[in-house]
Amino acid sequence: MYRPPLKDVRFALHALTGDSRLVGLPAFPDYSAEFADDVLDQAARFAEQLLAPINALGDRTGARWTPEGVLMPPEFKDAYRQFVDAGWARLGGPADQGGLGAPIVLCSAVEEFWGSANQAFKLCPLLTRGAIEAIEHAGSAEQRERFVPRMLSGEWTGTMNLTEPQAGTDLGAIRTRAVADGDGYRIFGQKIFITYGEHDLTANIVHLVLARIDGAPAGTKGISMFIVPKFLVNADGTLGARNDLRCVSIEHKLGIRASPTCVMSYGDAGGAIGYLVGEPNRGLEYMFVMMNAARLAVGIEGYALGERAYQQALEWARQRVQGRPAGARPSADGKPATIIEHPDVKRMLLTIKAQTDAARAIALYGALQLDLAAHAADPAERRAAQARGDLLIPIIKAWSSERGQTSTSLGLQVHGGMGFIEDTGAAQTMRDVRITTIYEGTTGVQAADLLGRKLGRDGGAAMFALLDDARAQLEGLGGSAPAEARAGGAAAIAALETLRQATRDLLRLAGERRELALAVSVPYLDLCGVVLGGWKMAQTHALAVRDREQDPEFYDGQRQLARFYLGQLLPSAGALAKVVAEGATSVVDADSALL
Repeated sequence: MYRPPLKDVRFALHALTGDSRLVGLPAFPDYSAEFADDVLDQAARFAEQLLAPINALGDRTGARWTPEGVLMPPEFKDAYRQFVDAGWARLGGPADQGGLGAPIVLCSAVEEFWGSANQAFKLCPLLTRGAIEAIEHAGSAEQRERFVPRMLSGEWTGTMNLTEPQAGTDLGAIRTRAVADGDGYRIFGQKIFITYGEHDLTANIVHLVLARIDGAPAGTKGISMFIVPKFLVNADGTLGARNDLRCVSIEHKLGIRASPTCVMSYGDAGGAIGYLVGEPNRGLEYMFVMMNAARLAVGIEGYALGERAYQQALEWARQRVQGRPAGARPSADGKPATIIEHPDVKRMLLTIKAQTDAARAIALYGALQLDLAAHAADPAERRAAQARGDLLIPIIKAWSSERGQTSTSLGLQVHGGMGFIEDTGAAQTMRDVRITTIYEGTTGVQAADLLGRKLGRDGGAAMFALLDDARAQLEGLGGSAPAEARAGGAAAIAALETLRQATRDLLRLAGERRELALAVSVPYLDLCGVVLGGWKMAQTHALAVRDREQDPEFYDGQRQLARFYLGQLLPSAGALAKVVAEGATSVVDADSALL
C-alpha cells in the first residue's frame, strides 16, 4: 500500500529548501508553512485514496485505441473528474486566468505524490500545465482568453507535439508543414510519441505543434509553434467542428500503459487548422518553456517512483523470512528474523531511501529558484536565481531519473525472485520509471545542455556561485554541531571542492576540443548530483541532530540516512572526478568500427 511520505516532503520543503523566502512576496500573499502543509495533506489523501488504488489496474488494462478515439479505463475517467472537481488542475495556474497561483516549489512537492501513486495518470495534467505556460508566455491575448481558462479548469487538456518518425532529438529535421490560409494556417504532417494526444477524459485537447511554414529557413531556425485544437473553438467559447487531425495508433509500451502514447496525423483531409503562437520561426524557443517545466517534472517522477520502490521493498523485507541474518539477535517472541536484518538488504534499502531523499532536496531547491527568479523583489536576486535554476534543471532531470532506475532495480532485488513476478508490483514500478531517462531529452542530452548552455555561457560562474553558497551554509551549520555531524559536513565540503576542480577540468577540455568535454559530460553531471546530494544530506545530518527532541523517531531516521549517504554514496565523487579529468580520450580515440 502506498502512503505519501508527508514528513519527508515537509522536511525537504521547509528545512532543506527554505520556502520561507516566499513568505511576504506579493505574488504569494497567502503562502506560509501552514498553508503549504494543508495543501500537502489534501494532496496526500487524494493520491493515497484515489490514484494509488487504480495504478495496477491501469497497468493491466491500459489505454485502448479505437477508430473513434482512445478509450481510457473507466476508473481513470472517474479519478480525473474528481481531480478536476477538487481544483488540483488549477493549483499552479495564474490567478488572473482562474488558477490558484501556488508557487512552483509547492506544486513540485505535490507532483511527487501524483507520480508515486500513479505515474500514468500524472502525465495528463503535467502536459496540460506545460502547454498553459507556453501559451501564457508567447500567445496572443485572444489565444490566452480562448484556451487557457478551460485548460486551467481541467475541462480541456493540452499536449506538446515535437517528435516525428525521422526526427527525434534532432528537431531541426522535422517535416510537418504549415501553409498560410487566410488568418490562420493549415497543418500537414505526422507526430509520434505524443503523450495523451488522444483520450476521452475531456471534451477537447489543445495541441501545441511544431511545424515549418513554407519557405522558412532550414534547421531549427525555421520552426514555428501552432495551437491546433482537436475541436475548433467558436467565438463564444463553444466547441465547433472536428479539426483535421486524428490518432492513428497508440504505442504498446514497456510501462505507463494507461498513458496513451499516440501517433498523430495532421491534415489527411485538407489540412488541420492551426493558429500561430507568437512570431514565426521562434517555435523552438517557445516550446522550451514547456520543455524546462517538463524536465523538472520528469526529475520529480524519477525520485517519486524511487519512493514507491522503497515502500514496496520495505514492506516485503519486513515480512519475508529467508535465512539467518548475520549478527541478528533472537527476537523476544521467538519468531524468526525477516530479511530486513540482512546487512545487504539494509544496504539496498538505505541506498534507495538516501538517494531518493537527496534527489528530492535538490529538485525542490531548484524549483524554489524558479519561483525567486520570477518573483523576488530584488532584480539582482531574480537574475541569480534564474541562473541557478537554469543550471540545476538538467541535473535534476537526469540525476533524479537515473536514481529512479537504480532505486527500482534495487527494490526488485530486495524482493528476490518474487520481484520478477508482476503480483508484487515491483516490476510495474521498474517499468514505469524506465522512460524518465529518455523523454524530454536523454541523460546525454541533459549533460550536453549542462555543458554547453549552462556552464559554457558564463564560464561556470553560476556553478561556482552555487558551490560557494553551499560551502558557506555547511560551514555555518558546523560550528554548533556535534563531532559526528561536523565530520559529515567536512566530507561534503571536500566533495564540493572536488566538484569545483572537476568543473575547471571540464571547461578546460571544452576549450581544447568540445568532443573531449562531451565524452565525460555524463560522468560530470552524475558528479554534480552526487555532490549536491551530499550537501543536502550533510545539512540533513546537522538539522537532525539539532532538532531531534522535536520528533526523535523521524530525526533519528534522517540522521541514519545522512550517515549512510555520506559514508557509502558520496565517496563515489572522487572516482567520477577522476573520470572527468582523465577519461575523455578513451572515448574520443575509440574506433567506432571496432565497437
